[in-house]
Amino acid sequence: MSEIAAATVREAYAFACMRCGYGWEQAYEIQHHVDSSGSAFVVYTADGERVPSPLSTPTCVNCGGHVVRIMRAGRVSTVQQLLKPPQATAGGQETPEEMSVATAVPAAGPPARHWQLSDLLRPFHRR
Repeated sequence: MSEIAAATVREAYAFACMRCGYGWEQAYEIQHHVDSSGSAFVVYTADGERVPSPLSTPTCVNCGGHVVRIMRAGRVSTVQQLLKPPQATAGGQETPEEMSVATAVPAAGPPARHWQLSDLLRPFHRR
């Protein structure tokens, strides 16, 4: 069977598992093809490997759950940036309040879990 590559498109999606709260983003190369009989088909690749369509049956990479919310790209990274601790002031000097907090709270290592579902959904909460 010969196939003709019609177009390759890059798309990215954000995912949130409704079971464990894990969130991640993945970029895909979507190749649109037409086979010798004229039928169109699509091939998804992620990180150079062929993968099934992320829109058909997404699976959580953390727990294997199949109840996964699909969002536009940038949602997960936006929430992760909101959850990061604030940077030092412009001159690199910390205020006295920041110094007292820094000395009172020991530095923690990287979090054991990525982030919680409630953190992801907080920007969507209507007030």
